[in-house]
Amino acid sequence: MLRLYNSLTQKKEIFKPLAKNKVSVYVCGITPYDTTHLGHAFVYVFFDVLIRYLKYKDYRVNYTQNVTDIDDDLLKKAKEDGIDWKKLGKFWTDRFLKDLKALNVLPPTHYVKATDSVSEIIKIVNGLLGKGYAYRKNGNVYFDVSKNKGYGKLSKYSMAQMKLLLKERGGDPDDPNKINPLDFILWQKSKLDEPSWGAPFGDGRPGWHIECSAMIKQYLGDQIDIHGGGKDLIYPHHESEIAQSESYTDKKPFSKFFMHAAMVMSCGEKMSKSLGNLVMVKDLLKKYSANTVRWYLLSYHYRSPWEYMETDIKDCNEKIKMIEKALNIKVKKGKNLQEYVKKFEEAMDDDINTPKVLTTLEALAEKILANKDKASDEKATLVELLNLLGFSFKS
Repeated sequence: MLRLYNSLTQKKEIFKPLAKNKVSVYVCGITPYDTTHLGHAFVYVFFDVLIRYLKYKDYRVNYTQNVTDIDDDLLKKAKEDGIDWKKLGKFWTDRFLKDLKALNVLPPTHYVKATDSVSEIIKIVNGLLGKGYAYRKNGNVYFDVSKNKGYGKLSKYSMAQMKLLLKERGGDPDDPNKINPLDFILWQKSKLDEPSWGAPFGDGRPGWHIECSAMIKQYLGDQIDIHGGGKDLIYPHHESEIAQSESYTDKKPFSKFFMHAAMVMSCGEKMSKSLGNLVMVKDLLKKYSANTVRWYLLSYHYRSPWEYMETDIKDCNEKIKMIEKALNIKVKKGKNLQEYVKKFEEAMDDDINTPKVLTTLEALAEKILANKDKASDEKATLVELLNLLGFSFKS
């Protein structure tokens, strides 16, 4: 049975969806600028493999991913570059989608922009105000975390830790309009040169967290099976999503499973736009094949942080060359070897252990090269498992 690590409970659990044979998945997407770096690719290639495996297990998957096309950081970047925020968002969204397509990442069921869900956002904010979970101050609307007893249940951070992290991750605990330092913006009054939408509680634009809650409700419903993203989204983003969504719908849990991909490091620090230590997918693809980059990403377990090293991706490139040699050997049509299929399933069922799966693929390739014309079943199995992991080789 498939067991996944749930960040909410901090343990591996048997995966049982809310509805029989149906799985709803939401993964937080990019803020569209300075993309696509290796940290982005690690997140979305992993979730691509998860989706492929869920389908392999005969689940009907409704997978929604968003793009945060209205956001403080995006507006700031647009001003710095002297470009319209919509044009900036479109340019980098197109770049991102092109990079993911090059890595053979399947498109989600729904790929949605935050700006297309503003009416849903307004509805939820209005509902939270009506239920007493939110308050208005100087044109802004804030969620009152003191009204949500479970705030912090995902991150397990203390109030002091959350206050420190909030400053690091785009929040403002010192905002004088707030009742509590950890309260977060649901709706903010736009500046004169910023985009604005009309709302019963004042013209303005949505806060970051409410965008995802609205898109989830609009495309997947009140409750979902899996909510994913990078580990840095646990707080404040996903923590705040839980609070506002469960307060609005009166349904718990908002998501049965939370899954978070670890951070990718470069030059000894987390890969990030602010630090300028990004390794870009488009640059790697000039030197290596998409299969090599994909193998490199899957050679790390999604919950284990790692650092980009040129020597490591070169090593993966050699492994891809070995796979290609094995696939180029002409043999009769064979059938899948259940011994290897079982190894594949056991590794995948254990919290999507892709590094272990790759060792199985290497063993198959080595067996083909050692036996050549007698390895028809091994080759058939290798082709099948490579396809299941999203690799694309010319036959």
